[in-house]
Amino acid sequence: MSTSVIFNLLGGLGLFLYGIKIMGEALQDLAGDRMRKLIAALTSTPFKGVLVGTLVTMLIQSSSATTVMATSFVHAGLMTLKQAIGVIMGAAIGTTITAQIIAFKISAFAMPLIGVGMVFAVFGKTKRQKYIGNGIVGFGLLFVGMKTMEHAMYFLRDHQGLFLAFSHNPILGVIAGTALTMVVQSSSATVGLTMAMASQGLLPLEAAIPILFGDNIGTTITAVLASLGLNRSAKQAAFAHVFFKVIGVVIFLSILPFFLKIVAMSSHDISRQIANAHTMFNVMNTMIFLPFTGLFEKFVRKVVPDTGEVMQMGPRFLDRNLITASPVAAVEAVRKEMVRLGLLVKDMLQDVFKAFIEEDAKVINQVLQAERCVNELTREITAYSTELMQEALPPVQSKSLSFYVNGIGDLERIGDHAENLIELFEYKIENKIVFSEQAIKEFKDMMKIVLDAVTLSVETLENVDLSKVEKVLWLEVEIDKMERHLRKRHIERLNEGVCQPSAAVVFIDILSNLERVGDHAHNVALLVKDIEQARNEE
Repeated sequence: MSTSVIFNLLGGLGLFLYGIKIMGEALQDLAGDRMRKLIAALTSTPFKGVLVGTLVTMLIQSSSATTVMATSFVHAGLMTLKQAIGVIMGAAIGTTITAQIIAFKISAFAMPLIGVGMVFAVFGKTKRQKYIGNGIVGFGLLFVGMKTMEHAMYFLRDHQGLFLAFSHNPILGVIAGTALTMVVQSSSATVGLTMAMASQGLLPLEAAIPILFGDNIGTTITAVLASLGLNRSAKQAAFAHVFFKVIGVVIFLSILPFFLKIVAMSSHDISRQIANAHTMFNVMNTMIFLPFTGLFEKFVRKVVPDTGEVMQMGPRFLDRNLITASPVAAVEAVRKEMVRLGLLVKDMLQDVFKAFIEEDAKVINQVLQAERCVNELTREITAYSTELMQEALPPVQSKSLSFYVNGIGDLERIGDHAENLIELFEYKIENKIVFSEQAIKEFKDMMKIVLDAVTLSVETLENVDLSKVEKVLWLEVEIDKMERHLRKRHIERLNEGVCQPSAAVVFIDILSNLERVGDHAHNVALLVKDIEQARNEE
């Protein structure tokens, strides 16, 4: 194998993956916030979850991304494990659309498509036109990458014996497909590669389908990796994905000769046969599992046992029946939901602390996903509170609800600052910025006192403990003093040449964000004090 052949193969794979990426991003941009709302709000039953998972994955062209989102929502309590299983099954179906697309023999139109797409992307006057252009360019690159891979593998036609083992031993094919997809982390790419090899006569259908099964198992690695830093519920969702694929592969391997006959009858073109096999496997596997979703959930919980309370989708306490049945109880439900929101933003800050101290880049996506969940939960609580305000409430309850609505904004802003901090960490990593030992120590000291303030403010809201209110108010003063002191110390180190200028800018931004978090924690604690004062006056 010559160097040029290797480069052509890798280049073709790169073009293929990049085409999927920019096409998916363009579709996401066109869909806007509706895609996330679909996942978070329309999964009340496993069947609906399958439909939503299918639709979303068709839009973003990545079952891994959909599964990771579902896993993160389970972690944040915006989705149950049973609902996530439905989304995961739907994601498996949705991702097969990519293989169906590339099975069409339209490589001759790839370059014209890229040309048309670039006209929209470069000269488009609106964002929508630019997104459409990017999507068309990505669509064209899919076929350019596919064609490049096919040409690069042409020389292997004289060495077909290398692949005969996959025909004689399907297990080897499954292992090969699993390993390759784990490395590439894209089942669409490895399915495309399998189709390219088959179209060159290198892989008969009997060898290609076991590799295809392995591709389906290998794609689960992304969700498993994403769940490592999350809670037990999220790990259960990730492993449900693994079990769904592995059990499905075992079932289909046991009926492989029969499955091969059905696939062979679906088309005369081997590329289309592989695409159809991919779709049929995932659709049929979903049909097998869907009626037993409840039992499957119990099986997952048995293998990956619960260690604490199982999270629920969306707001846990905001029952809309309470608004008319018992408005006073509805106000209490708002308070309880705010406590959940507070615990979520506290977890985000702890993840930020871990990221900076352990240099753990895996935490970045975790925090960004949590921020989306914070925004979603904030909207739900605000909408519920707005509806509740229309009811006739006792004066104290009416005042309490008004205070809670203000507090919701403070908790949401803490989440925003956590997002700012993780983006500063990402900038620090990308630009290889190094903090001095003194700066790291100062960061730890300030982060700990800020975390204490947020923790106490949430506990104050949960337990209505006025003694903790005073502690938070005192901590906020200390945070302000520390921010001024550390800012001054850092500027001194900068002037002395001990600190890099780029590090100074990042560090000062960190201090500013932490100081603002302290202010919001102060506001949350203060609202509890104001509510108690209103109750005492009455």
